Amino acid sequence: MSYKVDFVNVSTQGLESSPFVNQLAGLRANEARYFHNKYKAEFVVRPAAEAKNLVDYVSKVLLERDIVIASKPLEAIELIVDGIRWTYVFYESGLAINVLYTLEDAKKRAVGFKLSMDMPIPEELATKFKFARQKSKLAGEIRGTFFVVKGEY
Repeated sequence: MSYKVDFVNVSTQGLESSPFVNQLAGLRANEARYFHNKYKAEFVVRPAAEAKNLVDYVSKVLLERDIVIASKPLEAIELIVDGIRWTYVFYESGLAINVLYTLEDAKKRAVGFKLSMDMPIPEELATKFKFARQKSKLAGEIRGTFFVVKGEY
């Protein structure tokens, strides 16, 4: 069942199995606020089981760097705004991954990783990336990093 993420009244719906449920809900709401403010777009997530194609797409892009996420995917969303395909997957571990993929111009294509507050860095990312910190009213502190996508997806 699809769910429109509310960034005013943060809900944990769909994320209950995560040990970082409140932090992950805040992170998800933070992303919803970004899309509302920048693009006036609704952030409507679907359970990962209903969005297997999106989870598979993100997994395929991650293989470019030999990354396989061990955590269970909980939710996914895809938005196409201003010629950019944004695909997000939210994982039980508290991790959120997004693939930013420009459709016309290959200049802006990247994978972003965001860690919910208090979650440890996943083993599959720990030795490959350094994480920067960002403050968020909705998510507390978010740690994030990215890599540039080189392939065509």
